[in-house]
Amino acid sequence: MKIIIKPKKITRKNFKKFGDLITTKKTKPININNGYAKRFDNLCKINTSLKKGNTIMSIFSAKKRKFPMKIDMMEKHPLGSQAFVPMRETSFLVFVAPKGKKPNTKKIESFIVPKQTGINYKPGIWHFPLISVKNMNFLVIDRKGIGNNLVIYKFKNEKISLKYK
Repeated sequence: MKIIIKPKKITRKNFKKFGDLITTKKTKPININNGYAKRFDNLCKINTSLKKGNTIMSIFSAKKRKFPMKIDMMEKHPLGSQAFVPMRETSFLVFVAPKGKKPNTKKIESFIVPKQTGINYKPGIWHFPLISVKNMNFLVIDRKGIGNNLVIYKFKNEKISLKYK
């Protein structure tokens, strides 16, 4: 089976089943520090406490991907959410499928995440690892702790590719 996926523009509505957008758009800030800063509160739901997990922050240094890109596997983190925030002014891509024992190839979607926006996957959402369109760093917030929080599914019969630009 040959499947070609093209990413579409991400919105809060079309990504909601997979997780949250991390953006200040349409969010009313709170003035802090005597008016010298604005705080945009509660932008996503970090969920890392299953099986007494701890929330950690890391930096992933991602390499630019080439397209069309072969998708030979997907992964999920059943015990915690995982957030990615680019540390440069650029877009990036996500490749996702709903929760389940394995990725449902009929429900795979890909999204273009615009500048000044990050994403937070809900626990158990299938996704391809970080898809960067530039060599750059991402701030990553996820779970560390006991239990198996990484499940990998390798596609055997499916020929899946991500086509971008």
